Amino acid sequence: MIGSNSATIIADAYLKGARGYDINTLYEAVLKNTTTEGPLTSVGRKGVDYYNRLGYVPYDVKINENTARTLEYAFADWTIYRLAKELKRPQNEIDLFAKRCQNYRNVFDPETKLMRGKNLDGSFQKPFNPFKWGDAFTEGNSWHYTWSVLHDVQGLIDLMGGKKEFVGMLDSVFVVPPIFDESYYGQVIHEIREMQIMNMGNYAHGNQPIQHMIYLYNYAGQPWKAQKWVREVMNRLYLPTPDGFCGDEDNGQTSAWYVFSAMGFYPVCPGSGQYVLGAPLFKKITLKLENGKEVVLNAPENSADNRYIQSMTFNGKEYSKNWLSHSELMRGAILNFKMSAQPNEKRGIEDQDFPYSFSNERK
Repeated sequence: MIGSNSATIIADAYLKGARGYDINTLYEAVLKNTTTEGPLTSVGRKGVDYYNRLGYVPYDVKINENTARTLEYAFADWTIYRLAKELKRPQNEIDLFAKRCQNYRNVFDPETKLMRGKNLDGSFQKPFNPFKWGDAFTEGNSWHYTWSVLHDVQGLIDLMGGKKEFVGMLDSVFVVPPIFDESYYGQVIHEIREMQIMNMGNYAHGNQPIQHMIYLYNYAGQPWKAQKWVREVMNRLYLPTPDGFCGDEDNGQTSAWYVFSAMGFYPVCPGSGQYVLGAPLFKKITLKLENGKEVVLNAPENSADNRYIQSMTFNGKEYSKNWLSHSELMRGAILNFKMSAQPNEKRGIEDQDFPYSFSNERK
C-alpha cells in the first residue's frame, strides 16, 4: 500500500511471460525507486536512506507507518531479486536484493512474536500495543501486518519458533476480540468499524493488508484450516445485498480476493509463479485462457457443508501439493477435487507440499 509496489507488478508480469515492452528501461526505473525518496507513495521510498543503511525505517525519526514501509520494501526487494536473476544482472546486484528482502527480520519482536516499530538505536518502541491502528502501520495493526512476509513464510515460521507456534499465532487472529486502539487517527476510521461489524476476532478482511493471511496455513502443514476460513469469509462477508460488501475495494483487490478464492486458489506471493490452494466454491468452473487453453476445476460433491478437500488430481494424477503452478495452468489443466464435510488432516502436510519460501530456496 505504501511500498514501491511497481517493482512487484513489473517483476510478476515479466516472470509470467508478459512481453511487448522495454524491460531493461523498466528495470532501471525499479532500481531508481530503491535509492530515491520520491514525491509520491507509488514513486520512490520514503525513509530510503535509513532502510538501505539500517535495514529498516526507524520508528522515532518522524516517518509515519515505518514498520509497514519496511515490510513492503522487503517484499519489493525480493521481487527485484527474482527479476534480476531472470535478467542475468550482475551477481553483486542479485546478492544485494537477496539480502535486503530479509529486512523483515529487523522489525520482528521475538518476545511478542509480532512485528513492531524499532527505534534508531535498535531498541523496540515502547509502550507497544499490538491493537493500535496506524502509527507504525498503515490502516491496520501489528496483528494484521505481522503476516506481510509473502516471499518468506518459512522464515517467519522459523522466527516464531516452528510450525506449531506459527499456526497458534494464525489461530489467535480469530480468537482475540475485535478490540482496537484508534488514538493515532483520533477517530474510529471505517476500516476499524468494519472489523468490529465482521466480528471475526481481529481479522480485518475489509482492508487489504491481512487478506492473504488465511492462506498461510498451507505453509505450515494445516491446509484444512485455510479451506475452513476461506469459506467462512466468503459466506459471511460477501452478500448480494445493498450493504453486502465487507469494506474497501481499493483497485479491485477485495473483489479479486473473492473471485480467486471462489475458484479455489489465490496469488499470495506475486513473483513466485504460484497460487496457494484454498477450496473451490462451485461444483465446476471453467477458465478460458487467452492462449486458447482451458483450466477446468471439478468438485461435484461441493456444498455448504462439503468445504474440505479430501483429495485431488491434476491432469489425472494424484496431487498433494498446497499450491498450483502458473506455467502449468497456462498449458491447460483439469483439476478434480473430492470434497467432504470433514477435513483430511493427512493431505498437504509434508514440507515438499508447501508453497515457495525464500528461506527454503537458499537452503
